[in-house]
Amino acid sequence: MPEAAAAAARERFAKPLFVGTIVLGSFLLFLTQPMIARMALPRVGGAPAVWNSAMLVYQALLLGGYAYAHWLARLEPRRQAGLHLALFAITALWLPIGLRPMLLPPEASPALWVPWLLLSSIGPLFLVVAAQAPLMQRWYALESARGEPYPLYAASNLGSFAGLISYPAIVEPLLTLHGQSLLWTGGYALLILLVAGCALVTKGRPADTRPTVTAASQRSAPPSRRRIAAWVALAAVPSGLMLSTTTHLTTDIVAVPLLWVLPLGLYLLSFVVAFAERRGIALFITQIAPLIILISGGLAFASGSQHPLFSATLGLSLLFVVAVTLHGEMYRLRPAADRLTFFYLAMAVGGMLGGIFCALIAPAIFDWAYEHPLLILAAAMLIPQVPLLPWFERIWESRAGRWLGFIIPAVAIALSVAMNGPRAFLSDDAELAASIAIGLLAVFSIGRRLVYTLCLAALMLGYGGWWKLEVTLDWDTRTRSYFGIYEITRNHEKTATVLTHGTTMHGMQHLSPALRLEPTTYYAPRSGVGVVMRSGMTLYGPDARIGVVGLGTGTLACYAVPGQQWSFFEIDPKMVQIATRSGHFSFVPSCAPRARIVLGDARLSLARQPPAKLDILALDAFSSDAVPMHLLTREAFAIYARALQPGGLLLVHISNRYIDLAPVVAAAARAGGWTALQLDYQPSDAEAQRLATASTWIAMSRDGAAIDRMVSAGPPGTFWFELAPRRGFAGWSDDYATILPLLKREGLAPFGR
Repeated sequence: MPEAAAAAARERFAKPLFVGTIVLGSFLLFLTQPMIARMALPRVGGAPAVWNSAMLVYQALLLGGYAYAHWLARLEPRRQAGLHLALFAITALWLPIGLRPMLLPPEASPALWVPWLLLSSIGPLFLVVAAQAPLMQRWYALESARGEPYPLYAASNLGSFAGLISYPAIVEPLLTLHGQSLLWTGGYALLILLVAGCALVTKGRPADTRPTVTAASQRSAPPSRRRIAAWVALAAVPSGLMLSTTTHLTTDIVAVPLLWVLPLGLYLLSFVVAFAERRGIALFITQIAPLIILISGGLAFASGSQHPLFSATLGLSLLFVVAVTLHGEMYRLRPAADRLTFFYLAMAVGGMLGGIFCALIAPAIFDWAYEHPLLILAAAMLIPQVPLLPWFERIWESRAGRWLGFIIPAVAIALSVAMNGPRAFLSDDAELAASIAIGLLAVFSIGRRLVYTLCLAALMLGYGGWWKLEVTLDWDTRTRSYFGIYEITRNHEKTATVLTHGTTMHGMQHLSPALRLEPTTYYAPRSGVGVVMRSGMTLYGPDARIGVVGLGTGTLACYAVPGQQWSFFEIDPKMVQIATRSGHFSFVPSCAPRARIVLGDARLSLARQPPAKLDILALDAFSSDAVPMHLLTREAFAIYARALQPGGLLLVHISNRYIDLAPVVAAAARAGGWTALQLDYQPSDAEAQRLATASTWIAMSRDGAAIDRMVSAGPPGTFWFELAPRRGFAGWSDDYATILPLLKREGLAPFGR
């Protein structure tokens, strides 16, 4: 009796104990990725090849953790617990979590060196923590009276979601990287105690003589290859769609800081719904999924920048519905508890394949985010479908139904071509009628996956798809790299060539031969950088040495004077090709053909340059949503000071729709002993007609006399004002940085209203 009472007491706390262990492990995993990324930035730079390599490391470690859990689950339970706790003790040697003291050698390849840095720094810790979700569920299932173990995966993803939200909202703003490392280390120690507690309530042997023990004590039939392939596919499509939705939102809708949190958060929450014990919400979403995919997916090619809130809501709703539906289907096809770890291993393989497709393969083979509509079509082929009305099914089962499978897609494609194809001829009202007709054909086809998917494809093509394909066939107007999608177009008046990166303009050049070499946009003659560059010869003589971080279209090159030495520091080879060899922009070839272009992360490149080799250095890398924090830390400004001669000038372009960067620069100036002045430029009507745009530049020098000479050399009417630090804001360092207190309400308003 005392033994039975003790067992009952243990079981009373078993479920909360297992849930807490799983939640904490998942929470730590989603703290690790952004935290280690921040730690690595100053050392390895922000090159996409670096972060693609890092992403693959995380995916591989997650897969390794699931594989380890699957292997361990084959052993006797007490041996599992002993080995797992021993591994926890061994990996504790890597605490406190952080990066090894290694620096990227100049001759090393980041694509190879960065994975080694991450694997050697956090690999063992990440792997053992990644095993918690499947392994704890397996231990929990050893006592069949506890019920179904799979809903614990919903708790795991709640923990992941909490870690995801808390890092940018709480952890990063409140703690330095050292403090974050200590927090993670404390969480790891608590996780060891919880795992030990789970081991104490885990059955000693997988089999038991009691008749109540069933699934946990018997071996079920192994899954077929077809079932395994289904698990992988059902996991791969939502994983890829989460990444493609992020790309689609920032490319064609709006580039808001931290926007990546929303798709990833919805992806994690989809598991919570799909794996919940109560199936009502998941079943309802599955029923409406074909309609939601038709409504939202049909606009996959359409630009949503004119109505960003509406378009973003549709895109995020589509992701959530697809993820819940496919993850719910995966839950329906789940194996018995004894095959649980292999099920999660197949899921991890699928998630990794989806990530590889979107992060590595798609940017290499597509010039636009075509992976997004392709994944939507794949989802349409995978979701469960039931005809909306019984008589729809009767028509499909009739003799005429066999022909409808050919006729309906043919009609839908024909209507799509008439709407927006190469020879489109319909009026606006007729286009609307055609799109409604395609939609009705798709609704009628629900339950016939191939026909439904073809109708969906026709609707996509009708709403912008044909135009996207037409631009792709014109090989010279759009290109893509791991940094984003660049489009070369004409402005509304057809007087200039424009380069855009997603929703951000990166440069503009007049088509008129008389104005072709005139600096435009943020670099106009009366902008802060224009004023200083025109004074360069006066300030530093005819052989001034000028460096520019961020090439863009190369507009600043047209301030070059014969005899000056110009160097551009650019991270993206595609941008170099656009500015120098595309034929669309001639600033660099015509104005500074001998300029030196240094490829790579600017901070790392400048750190390798000989000291005091520049008179003027212009930083122009902060106008889009993705602000490279490591270029604005106190340590980064120390590198700029080293690169400049003692009386040199540093120019920082802080024009940004969403983030007020002035306090960051002001804090760095105060900490580094810089004198800093700011110039806010608003073009006149005449200047705007010559393609000048508003801009904000900050001029800085460690020598106050250099700032005085700069102001004196400027044209009359130029007003520089002193840059004042924001009270209570300490600035950014390699150990601490957050953008939350710097977000502009007016910049976010068009998206948030």
